[in-house]
Amino acid sequence: MRQKGMSYSKIKTVLNVSKSTLSNWLSGVVLSKEQLSKLKEITPQKIERYRETMKIKKTARLETVFQKAQSDIGILSQRDLFVAGIALYWGEGTKAQPAHVALTNTNPAMLQFFLKWIDIFNIDKSKIRIRLHLYNDMDIKKSMQFWSKELSIPLAQFRKPYIKKTSSFSITYRNSFKMGTCSVTYGNAPLYEYIMMCIKVLESPIIRS
Repeated sequence: MRQKGMSYSKIKTVLNVSKSTLSNWLSGVVLSKEQLSKLKEITPQKIERYRETMKIKKTARLETVFQKAQSDIGILSQRDLFVAGIALYWGEGTKAQPAHVALTNTNPAMLQFFLKWIDIFNIDKSKIRIRLHLYNDMDIKKSMQFWSKELSIPLAQFRKPYIKKTSSFSITYRNSFKMGTCSVTYGNAPLYEYIMMCIKVLESPIIRS
């Protein structure tokens, strides 16, 4: 890449290594006067303008894709919601507590969808229980208020949160909302068994054929 005239900054971005490492690697690579001249023309301002242009183009492209996806999906019918919820539970739902229907996630939108889904089973919403998994440097009160507002569940239905010994700086996954992990649980053995049988139907060869 350097022999082709690429700048250290661009190579560093591609390979995800430090500039000092590149200096060691490329100490013996000599560029032509023409290549050096072109590199001098690439100023930080030009790079920033290029990045901003690419960002705008990407945003516009994704907006077009979103509009198509929104049109293709349309408004979910009751059956659409039912099947989508079964598929969601198949992948993300808790299966270790046979008498409880539960889902754990960091994304409020996913848990909002889950709550909308289980509501089609005419559940008693007052029996829903929320438990947060937080890091030791998080504001417990702020996190509980956040999830209570996002899920429209009163704080009276929250259990004592589980506090991890590590700090939030150890979070490595992207798209975290920095408000911990939220578990939504509804105790109902018959409903759990019914959902498991629905998943079994999705697993059947007849459905997959």
